[in-house]
Amino acid sequence: MRVDGRTYNELRKVEMIRGYIKPAEGSVLISIGDTRVICTATVEDRVPPFLRNSGKGWITAEYSMLPRATQTRTIREASKGKVSGRTMEIQRLIGRAIRSVVDLDVLGERTLWLDCDVIQADGGTRTASITGAFVAMVDALAALVKNGTLPYLPVNDFLAATSVGIVGDNPCLDLCYEEDSSAIVDMNVVMTGKGKYVEIQGTGEEAPFSSEQLTDLLRLAKYGVDHLIAIQKETLGEIAELVGKKAEEKAEMKEGETAGGSSE
Repeated sequence: MRVDGRTYNELRKVEMIRGYIKPAEGSVLISIGDTRVICTATVEDRVPPFLRNSGKGWITAEYSMLPRATQTRTIREASKGKVSGRTMEIQRLIGRAIRSVVDLDVLGERTLWLDCDVIQADGGTRTASITGAFVAMVDALAALVKNGTLPYLPVNDFLAATSVGIVGDNPCLDLCYEEDSSAIVDMNVVMTGKGKYVEIQGTGEEAPFSSEQLTDLLRLAKYGVDHLIAIQKETLGEIAELVGKKAEEKAEMKEGETAGGSSE
């Protein structure tokens, strides 16, 4: 039994509230156990200099944490005058992960800003940010489809992330802060709805780990991500049906062309 009474393959309680920030094109408050993150998506009709006149869009992220999101007060990075290496790493991870499932050509020369603000931290803030940011992003892009700006939702698949680790001798899913602090192995896994990996960040904190242990952890991660995606779909409602729809149509069309060509 774990510190909070969960079984080893059990997620903490997950809740997602859409439209949490009214002015934003897309927003969600995601709660995973005692970790809570506000994720917003903002659309700007411009792109970074390196993408001007390319016809392609861009997705980028910012991540921050309230000073008392943690057990002791953390100094605001604005007061320090610079972003920490940890924050920079997480921001890049969020942006990289979300971009992996979006057709940036269809987005056009627009930038989608994803802002992830941790209001309470108890482990798994980066994975919660990715999972929540995906929902906010879909809402924002769906609004562009609805008003005719985009021809269709350019999201090829669902995406979510979770943490896994070895605590004591046991592979565990969705580590809380106490577990994360004592884990022998700590890993963050980002996956798509079709079970493909986007990112795996794993570290043997105290000792190396075996390929068998890695397999166990990845199996746990997929189990967790599948459950998170089910909650994303429930949260998005009818909009969820648009995710991956165009990608599936293109794949079917390509298969038909291939079959037709081989029969000639």
